[in-house]
Amino acid sequence: MKTGKGTAGDTKARILDATEHLFIEVGYEATSLRQVTSRAIVNLAAVNYHFRSKDIMMQAVLGRRLDPLNARRLALLDACEARWPGEQLRCEHVMGALFVPALQMAREPEVGGPSFLRLLGRVYSDTSPFIQSYLPGHYAPVLGRFSDAFARALPEIPPHELGWRLTFALKALASVLAGDTPGNLLPAFTQGQDQSDAYLLAQLSALVMAALKAPVPASQQLSALQDVFLIGETQHAEERAGQIASNALKAQQAEQAEQAEQTQRADTLPIAPRKPRRAAHSEGAKRAAIASLTVPGARERPIIFPSNPLDDWMRMRSRT
Repeated sequence: MKTGKGTAGDTKARILDATEHLFIEVGYEATSLRQVTSRAIVNLAAVNYHFRSKDIMMQAVLGRRLDPLNARRLALLDACEARWPGEQLRCEHVMGALFVPALQMAREPEVGGPSFLRLLGRVYSDTSPFIQSYLPGHYAPVLGRFSDAFARALPEIPPHELGWRLTFALKALASVLAGDTPGNLLPAFTQGQDQSDAYLLAQLSALVMAALKAPVPASQQLSALQDVFLIGETQHAEERAGQIASNALKAQQAEQAEQAEQTQRADTLPIAPRKPRRAAHSEGAKRAAIASLTVPGARERPIIFPSNPLDDWMRMRSRT
């Protein structure tokens, strides 16, 4: 077996590639070390040697992709802010700084390749506690920089509104991009015409901009939705009450059927014939019968044998 830096590096890369592909396909929770070793064609000892746990291994997967991406994002955002300072910075500029590097890396196999956008989509949509806690903690400075840039580009949107709108809109855009490669998405958006990634991003960004810039819901919109909720809750309560009544009726019918079946079984059971009554002797009668029996040797008269004539003659002679 060969050893050396090249072999160790190849093994580590195969483990990371296998983990990344499994994470894209099934998510963090469903990715197991057994699956990783099978796909990477390594043993468990190699995984434990390079990564002491599944969490550390996943951190390495995300770090080797997201660290270069975020470095490019911050550099491009700095350039955009220098090019369009102050109020000249538009929301499209910030959106471009966020997604242009991702599209670029998706066309560079050495730093991501075609599956890179799918990886981003899985990262933004995975609900595992590890992913949900890792991203905000690891990339808080990046998120803060882009949140501030969006707030300067959209001053008319209250900060609390902008926060959840950005979360919703960016996750939606990332999910669209993660669903397929740019090479397959472009023909659908360009209707077969030769267009650039900028055209694709502009088409998608237009939808995101509309969501970000949408006016705050008016009182009429809120009232209309509250009415719909009230109707839905009333229907649900009636449906649940009907279901409860139906279940109670079924339970009662089942109990009555069981009682009827038990009664029918009792009526059809054969009656066992009575055994003839035997005369029973009491203990006293038994004791009386036993006492009436003659016991040998109890109060017997002495047995008298007939006299012997010779004995009588001898007795008479002795007298004379």
